Amino acid sequence: MAAKKACEALTFSKSLIEEVQRWGCMKQTGVSLRYMMEFGSDPSDKNLLISAQFLHKELPIRIARRALELQTLPYGLSQKPAVLKVRDWYLDSFRDLRLFPEIKDTNDEKEFTQMIKAIKVRHNNVVPMMALGVQQLKKGMEQKIVYKDLDEIHQFLDRFYLSRIGIRMLIGQHVELHNPNPPPHCVGYIHTKMSPLEVAQNASEDARTICLREYGSAPDVNIYGDPHFTFPYVPTHLHLMVFELVKNSLRAVQEHFVDSDKVTPPVRIIVADGLEDVTIKVSDEGGGIPRSGLPKIFTYLYSTARNPLDEECDLGIANAATMAGYGYGLPISRLYARYFGGDLQIISMEGYGTDAYLHLSRLGDSQEPLP
Repeated sequence: MAAKKACEALTFSKSLIEEVQRWGCMKQTGVSLRYMMEFGSDPSDKNLLISAQFLHKELPIRIARRALELQTLPYGLSQKPAVLKVRDWYLDSFRDLRLFPEIKDTNDEKEFTQMIKAIKVRHNNVVPMMALGVQQLKKGMEQKIVYKDLDEIHQFLDRFYLSRIGIRMLIGQHVELHNPNPPPHCVGYIHTKMSPLEVAQNASEDARTICLREYGSAPDVNIYGDPHFTFPYVPTHLHLMVFELVKNSLRAVQEHFVDSDKVTPPVRIIVADGLEDVTIKVSDEGGGIPRSGLPKIFTYLYSTARNPLDEECDLGIANAATMAGYGYGLPISRLYARYFGGDLQIISMEGYGTDAYLHLSRLGDSQEPLP
């Protein structure tokens, strides 16, 4: 027991915490989609070295900021076991980065790449783990506080998850640039000729599969737009967002028509390419959302859905697909859209259906938002 205590004290020494405070005050440096694309188009040893040196300085700043915020959350959220675990992951990663010596040559760069790859894996379950922390908080709170004063926690989670998207994008992009056989037109995570129609098609098929599994049937999804239109974007981000919107629409239609003998109307997706934005509209006739309920759909605090980590003691089990399982899909999708200068809006007609407008910045010039 004494050894465990000593080990914990050693784990996060006073000097480490002081260093976190010092780094957490430093200025973050944002990068744009266009810059990532241009820089990554020549993944030479020299460029990979420059990228690693940048990340060696940038990642500790971003991680330190989040670690500090995790220690000062309102209503005792910082002390919840799940949140303490997330804080430990951030402090471990900060320490790993700071202990790594200066990156001087290709061998250093390769070792550094393996280390940040491991950091990315360590943080895989941050979203469900934070959701569990919020659930632990809600269990112990009076009902009247939960729905009124939790704005502060909501804003923190927005900042926290947005920053996480950025950290994972930077690490993933650097790691992927080492791929000796990248798919055609791919620069790291970025596809320079991505067809939004094709991504929407794949995401819709995935969402229909889940709907079929849950309900035994699924409405059709009709997609309209120019099949030849392409633009540079991150396909995994777009897939995640469209999947979430289509899944919500399919579920709404399925439940709205559950006792009806009418044929379920299809979900419609329209892809429009403007000069500034590519906009994807997902429309359904699933009965809509009451106006009073609209503000709630983007919060992390109202979901009644089950958290996959609640019953799963082994925290290694939860995977990315469980994001949909505890009501975080919409707020996190909006953050993915905003990360590269886009947005997500939901407009509803109660008694008829819902339209979701997903705006993606076509120019790729906007800097990352840096919370």
